[in-house]
Amino acid sequence: MVLCRTSGFNKGFPPHPEPIPLTPRLTQRVLHMRWFHRLGTYTTLLPLLFGYLSILGGQSTFGYGLFLAGGWTLLSRGQALLGGAPVACTLEMAQRLQMVMNIADSEDACCPHPQPQWWVESVRCGSCSKKLEDMIRPDLGRPRKDGFFRGWLRLWLSEGRPMVVPDDGKN
Repeated sequence: MVLCRTSGFNKGFPPHPEPIPLTPRLTQRVLHMRWFHRLGTYTTLLPLLFGYLSILGGQSTFGYGLFLAGGWTLLSRGQALLGGAPVACTLEMAQRLQMVMNIADSEDACCPHPQPQWWVESVRCGSCSKKLEDMIRPDLGRPRKDGFFRGWLRLWLSEGRPMVVPDDGKN
């Protein structure tokens, strides 16, 4: 997920705090982030294997470090399967974004010139400010203004999940 913070991944998106217009490119980004999360889970098996082999080979300190790091990552990722916090980007999220785009292009649109945008707490129309979908935006890999190290620390702690609490108020 750190790799998607480079400029090549973010050419079609506005800078971080600004809302993201709903486009097929955004749906593709959500699906890519889902794939990167799964790929990171599979890649965790390598430190587990090398850690186990290092423990068997006599380098126990190095092996325990690799084994604990890989095991910790697998445990944190496995929480979603056991009822913990859900994965940041899901297929359902991409489908919901596509449904909002489809409604905006139909006769059931909220206003004559809808511009659906994904804000931090919901999907809203840029023209009339109506809330179209109650969906918190996860970290989509856009570079932040607070620098590489703070952004990396935030990404490491949150695993790409949103850092805000959903608003229960109706709008």
